[in-house]
This record gives sequence, C-alpha cells and structure tokens, in this order.
Amino acid sequence: MRVMVVDDEPLAREHLIALLADEPDMQIVGEAGGGSEAVRLIKLLKPDLVFLDVQMPGLNGFDVLRAIPPDLLPLVVFVTAYDVHAVEAFDVSAVDYVLKPVDADRLRLAARRAVERAAAPDAKAVLTQLSAIAERLPTAALERIPVATDGRVFFVAPRDIDWADAHDDQVRLHVGKATHVMRETMAHLESRLKSGFIRIHRSLLVNVERIREVQPWVKGDYVVILQDGTRLTSGRTYRERVRALLK
Repeated sequence: MRVMVVDDEPLAREHLIALLADEPDMQIVGEAGGGSEAVRLIKLLKPDLVFLDVQMPGLNGFDVLRAIPPDLLPLVVFVTAYDVHAVEAFDVSAVDYVLKPVDADRLRLAARRAVERAAAPDAKAVLTQLSAIAERLPTAALERIPVATDGRVFFVAPRDIDWADAHDDQVRLHVGKATHVMRETMAHLESRLKSGFIRIHRSLLVNVERIREVQPWVKGDYVVILQDGTRLTSGRTYRERVRALLK
C-alpha cells in the first residue's frame, strides 16, 4: 500500500513514519505538515492510505477529506487526540483511529486493519461512506478540545472557556486561572465553536455567558468586562456584534 502521513507536528510525523517503516505491506510515498499541503499531495500522489491528523491549523483533517474528489479518496486512519466518544461518529467509515500519544502496538493494529480493508470487496463503498459523513464530523469532535502541552494532552470543554486571544497562528484559551496554548487561527476556532461565543475583536473571542458588563468606550467601541473582572476592548470591525448583543 502507498501511504501518506499528515500531521502539523514534525516530531509526530517522524514518529509515525518510523513506526510504519516496519510494516512490510506499506511504502511511505509522502508526508504533509498541513491540510492544504495534504490536499495537494493526495491529488498528486494518489496514495492508497493516509494517516491523517484531525486537529491542524487552517484545514483540519475533516476539511481535507471534503476537499478531495470522491474518486481520489484514499482509505483513512485518523490520528487524533480526541477521546473515544468523540470519534464514534466516524468509526464505521474510517479504517481506524489512533489516539495520541501513538502507541506502536496500536498503530500496528491499525495498519493491519487497513491492509485487510483494502482487500475487502466493499472497499470502494467504504470510501463513498467516508466522503458522505465527513460533513457532520467536526460538530461531534468539538465536545472537547484537545490541547497538547509538554507532551501531555488536556481536554477543554468549550463551555469552560472564558475567552480566547490570538497571535499569529496560535490561540490562547483562558479557562479560569489556566491558559492553554494551541496552534490554531482565531477565524477557524470561531467557526468551530459556533454558538455561545462572540468575536469582539480580530484577536478576541468571548464566551457570552462570562460577560458581566459592557461599557461604552472611545470612538464607538466598547469595553467588555467578564465575571472575573477581565476587561477586553472591542475592535472597530466588530462593534456591531457587541451592539447586537446589547439588544
């Protein structure tokens, strides 16, 4: 099987590739460090199987699947920091999922399943199912957000986030007295969190339930004061969103 590995963390990619090198039925033909690159290389290299990370900045693993034409879809093993409950929705159509940190024996089992699936008579039907369900996966996956820190993975429930701020390709999630940093864009985080949060600045996202008070500020902007006293200033482009909240 011609295999690709997709993960935005270089060390994670290297680890997967090293483990897969021992698989006699698999040949690594490419690797990608992000969703956009993965889409380009999958179309170009046409791998039989992709080990695909779920959470990546920009295009995530689900976005990658949606961007691939159905006739070019490879078999997929998701590599994810989400717990078992979050991946039940796609368990029937993906070959397998492997939780991070990746265990060698667990990855070997996933590789064997991929070989067996490729040889099965219904392999093409499975790819069609995978394409069809990709649209509904992100909502189920966001029951908790995995944040990798110092080799560990913390799971953060969206409802527990007080506010978030962004800088370059990193977002800081402020949860009580704790702050979790993740590689993500603010626009992408906003689209994934959906209801319950309001964007008040290009780099600020606030849990509506945490807002205690809103005060007028200079030039039509607002100061948003949270329950813990945190003061956040809205941006010009987003002031209408704050006004809508007041109504």
